[in-house]
Amino acid sequence: MDARVAASGAVPAGYGAGAASADRGAGTVPTEPDAGVGTVPAGFDAGGGTAPSGSGAGAASADRGAEAVATEPDADAGTVPADSGTRAGAVPTDSGTRAGAVPTDSAPDAGTVATDSAPDATAIRAPHAVAGAVHSSGSGAAPAVTDTADLPDPLDSGILSPVRAGTPAEASTSDRAWLQAMLDAEAALARAQAGLGTLPAEAAATITAAARADRLDPRALAVASRETANPVVGLVAAFTMVVAATDPEAAEYVHRGSTSQDIFDTGAMLVAHRTLAGVIADLRRTADACAHLAVRHRDTPQAGRTLALHAVPTTFGLKAAGWRQLVLDSADRLTRVRDGLPVSLGGAAGTLAGYLEHAAIGGSAATPGEYQERLTAAYARETGLTAPVLPWHALRTPLADLGAALAHTAAALGKIALDVQVLARTEIGEAVEPGPAGRGASSAMPHKRNPVLATLIRSAALQVPCLATVLTQSLSTEDERSAGAWHAEWLPLRECLRLTGGAAHTAVELTEGLGIHPERMRDNLGITGGRIVSERIAAVLAPRLGKVTAKQLLTRASERADRDGVALGAVLTELPEIHGVFSAAELAALLDPAQYTGAAGALVDRALREGRTT
Repeated sequence: MDARVAASGAVPAGYGAGAASADRGAGTVPTEPDAGVGTVPAGFDAGGGTAPSGSGAGAASADRGAEAVATEPDADAGTVPADSGTRAGAVPTDSGTRAGAVPTDSAPDAGTVATDSAPDATAIRAPHAVAGAVHSSGSGAAPAVTDTADLPDPLDSGILSPVRAGTPAEASTSDRAWLQAMLDAEAALARAQAGLGTLPAEAAATITAAARADRLDPRALAVASRETANPVVGLVAAFTMVVAATDPEAAEYVHRGSTSQDIFDTGAMLVAHRTLAGVIADLRRTADACAHLAVRHRDTPQAGRTLALHAVPTTFGLKAAGWRQLVLDSADRLTRVRDGLPVSLGGAAGTLAGYLEHAAIGGSAATPGEYQERLTAAYARETGLTAPVLPWHALRTPLADLGAALAHTAAALGKIALDVQVLARTEIGEAVEPGPAGRGASSAMPHKRNPVLATLIRSAALQVPCLATVLTQSLSTEDERSAGAWHAEWLPLRECLRLTGGAAHTAVELTEGLGIHPERMRDNLGITGGRIVSERIAAVLAPRLGKVTAKQLLTRASERADRDGVALGAVLTELPEIHGVFSAAELAALLDPAQYTGAAGALVDRALREGRTT
């Protein structure tokens, strides 16, 4: 059967496709030595013209807006041979092409595909087909490959989102991971049905064995989904073909009674479930690191700042304990959400009618009520998710809850990041980020060491709450399944997961290696010359002078000290209102910021005693 299965099941003549290869990369390559990259068999519609037989210069897809491939050996990339009928931007097939061209006779470098090497994700679909969606290892011509310049980057590299680049959350939310999750949903459904006796166990085993993302091409499925508004339609067609290559009878049971949203939503919950495991683990590590900071600096005095200015003294230990509490709150929220992520099982319009009809055909004697409960429970067991009370195609609480928990987590981590940025300011210098030599370097200023970890975390904290509003808005959806609201969830959900996951992963390194400078904290406490404890002096004088008088007195004294650039104590000793009230030693003790941290130490103890890290 051809590797390029049309959505309708039609197969272009002359194309053979063997069994799918388990170790192929995303994308297929021509196996004919004379097949130019991007060529189309004669007679295929080439976007406004038929490709001349033997020219090798036709468009690779009927609806592609990309450039065609020239076969003139002396044509520079971007040059259009006069007799080729190609548009500007054509790429020659010899190895002397410029960057971005795809030679067919040389060893490939980044962005190129050779006919004798493992392909990268460059396959596109044939006209009106889910083409290239199934990787073939058999003989015969494979689907045409387009020039890499004609496609978006085959991999979302993360160049615009360094906070998640290279992190576990990026891997667990990739196109390949998402595709695998949907295949896992299909396989779990077959096993659940087999367990109830309404699908042959052998078919379920075959379907499960075939459910491997490396046999399908996400790019081809993505392009094909423009015709169906979701990727599941094409996935089912391509996956059915993979199963049929092993067991045609088992292929009849793929997606039995199901609908696109059941598979996509269950796959989305699997992606979230898998990603959140790592996020929660990182949050626990971050909380532990904050606990260590809180213990070590329980009594380290620091200027408390309110509305950007010095207020009264606090301790860095209390600040770190507060970070920890936020992180634990986030971990608890995500854990509750993760534990409740449900399968989606509703069928075409939330009644499970298709599942019930196939069950009856398969010999089930259960009532509709009995069977839907048993099937939902079996599906939940097979996936490791939970069984919902009702189908939730149009009841989007799972997505709204997930988005809210991710928004809270990103914003909580953003609080830590912003505090670190403030403390790391040159004029404050109370904290410094960890990192090897060269981290935080400026492209222009050799002396700078920017707080990059905090910057990365904050970038996520500013995005995730906004993206999560899309998931909240999906609660207001129409009918039994939405045209647009459901579709709008997908990308924001992935971004929420990968950004929050990246921020949590980064927070581990930040908090575990954060450098603290107690001496700078002490110096900064003295910047105001004792005015940081004016509240205390006013409180002590209130019983003698009255509350209002005492506050007015300290206000005037503080203003004079600021204006004249002298210490508050020097001004106070000259005021006749307090002559004889304090001795010099008593006043000095009252003016010591380290002696006015309130219950900071006790609050740290309470937080560490009552907080949870496991």
